[in-house]
Formats: sequence, C-alpha cells, structure tokens
Amino acid sequence: MESPIHPLSALFDQLGLPSDHAAIEAFIGQHAPLDNHTRLAEAPFWTAAQQEFLSAELDDDADWAEVIDSLDARLRSS
Repeated sequence: MESPIHPLSALFDQLGLPSDHAAIEAFIGQHAPLDNHTRLAEAPFWTAAQQEFLSAELDDDADWAEVIDSLDARLRSS
C-alpha cells in the first residue's frame, strides 16, 4: 500500500490543530469512536471552516482525501 500524499500531521496542520504525534493521538482518543451515522465532516467537534475543508476535499476526491479517509477510519475504530 502506498503512503498518502499528505501525512496525518500535515492534515492536522491544515486544520489548524496541533500536529505532533501525541496531540494527534490525544485528539483521536478524545473524539473516538465516531458513530457510523455521522459523516466525518459533519462531526460536532469541527469548526465551520474545518468542516468546509473536509467536505470539499472529500467531495472533490482531492489529494487530501486519502489521509482524511485514514483519519475517518481511525476515529471510527478506536
């Protein structure tokens, strides 16, 4: 499996969140598990700007989509 174009830390940077490994793990621990009925971009813990970015990138299947999908999977499996 190829690595995503962007690492998870870059996604957190893009979202304006702390992006070191410990901060990412803490974020996932705090917000997981995300129920299967909520789209990632519609989760209540995002700001409006974060929701807009996530939704647009997924809808466009942009280069961020793969790492966003990875975050989605981690939030649902924890």
